[in-house]
Amino acid sequence: MTEPSTSHPTYPPPRVGIVGLGYVGLPLLLRCAERGLPAVGFDIDESKIQALQTGRSYIRHIGDERIAILQQRDVGLTAQISDLSQVDAILICVPTPLNVNREPDLSYVEDTVTALIPHLQPGQTVVLESTTYPGTTEELVAAPIAAARGFTVGVDIFVGYSPEREDPGNISFNTATIPKLVSGVTPACGEKAVAIYAHIVEKVVPVRSTKVAEMAKLLENIHRAVNIGLVNEMKIAADGMGIDIHEVIDAAASKPFGFVPYRPGPGIGGHCIPIDPFYLTWKAREYGVHTRFVELAGEVNSAMPDWVMGKVVQALNEQGKAVKGSRILVLGLAYKKNIDDLRMSPSVMLLERLRDMGAAFSYHDPHVPRFPKLREHSFELESTALTAETLKQVDCVILSTDHDEVDYELLLAHAPLIVDTRGRLPRDLPQVVRA
Repeated sequence: MTEPSTSHPTYPPPRVGIVGLGYVGLPLLLRCAERGLPAVGFDIDESKIQALQTGRSYIRHIGDERIAILQQRDVGLTAQISDLSQVDAILICVPTPLNVNREPDLSYVEDTVTALIPHLQPGQTVVLESTTYPGTTEELVAAPIAAARGFTVGVDIFVGYSPEREDPGNISFNTATIPKLVSGVTPACGEKAVAIYAHIVEKVVPVRSTKVAEMAKLLENIHRAVNIGLVNEMKIAADGMGIDIHEVIDAAASKPFGFVPYRPGPGIGGHCIPIDPFYLTWKAREYGVHTRFVELAGEVNSAMPDWVMGKVVQALNEQGKAVKGSRILVLGLAYKKNIDDLRMSPSVMLLERLRDMGAAFSYHDPHVPRFPKLREHSFELESTALTAETLKQVDCVILSTDHDEVDYELLLAHAPLIVDTRGRLPRDLPQVVRA
């Protein structure tokens, strides 16, 4: 299977089970409901199940009005994994983070497979959607299932890989319209997986093996990470020369071929771009390969919050102030604008730096009313109202995430100093410092 194909379902509509109802699994469950497919959504977090059962969304860009379809269609919601024994296809959408040593942490995948094994039935199809290194589907999904149950993969049980391509907040593409890479451990597995996704998305793109699909997902995000690293490094060089990088990008983008404009920022965030390069570098070392280009981009992007803090220190120094004791407002916590996703957000890194440096810090984000529980970060903070009075009381505002809902005219009218990491504000204003 190598040629892209538009979906033409040839198998009966499957009953689909989705494991993990986060930023990937929930949109997939909603798409199944919209297509009229019988489905079961599973998550170990019972608060998510309760929210969905009462028609409430816990993801900002997915409104409550979309959740209503779960009550209108044949969709089950459960925290009991045994309920997946009656579905035809099980799609695994669980996190694949890094551990403290920046190595792949596949414990969520392993735990999910272990929990599923006693409940798997002959004829079911299991597809991993989580981003990971080449070989994961064969090694951590297919092999344990075969060993534990005595199933022959491709005959008794079918295993595939179809990497998620969700882009929260993207108004141009969604779960239905983003072409879906689909692969199988065996040709028979691939055919089953393609037939299932043909009922869910508009376009299925079959590929020859799970390793190809796994590597393709890494390439997609590493491509972005490397180009963001490049433009971030260009920003630092341009700043040293007194050149506005955003003017440079606009000028270069006038070329109608051979150039794709990427925008710099305070770092990179989300679950994919900061993590995926390390999955490749870790696996490549097993084969004696040193991915220097990829690792350098990671170093540049990881260093950006510190570079921004250097600009904050310099800007405050020019006003005769130190960071310690200064009142600093971080504007925007999400890793990109118009969403509420804080995973790996550089804005959170900035809060950590401000705390370490003794600043009196706060934040404003219209989409994050209270700082949530995160695995690696803890702050007892609520979003500060953005008013003329609060802006006059701070010494500096760090514009970290440029949400469209922010009143930028109010910001410019009352903030005494603004360090703009996104190039959102006019650069020729006395209180604006580009970073």
